[in-house]
Amino acid sequence: MKLKIKAHTNSSKQEIRKVNDNEYEIWIKEKAEDNKANMTIAKLLKKYFKKDVKIISGFSSRNKVIEIK
Repeated sequence: MKLKIKAHTNSSKQEIRKVNDNEYEIWIKEKAEDNKANMTIAKLLKKYFKKDVKIISGFSSRNKVIEIK
């Protein structure tokens, strides 16, 4: 299953919010530097969905596409 993610980095909170069936917004405390934000996003989504998560596209963008295995 593929999902669209809109990331809000350098936030004061960590939260995942469902926008619709295939779209989520995620707020994380990490800054978008040295791939730290992508690693945090993958970690939080893995915990949220309880399945393996892989970022497919949008590594340097706030709009990402992820795959849930």
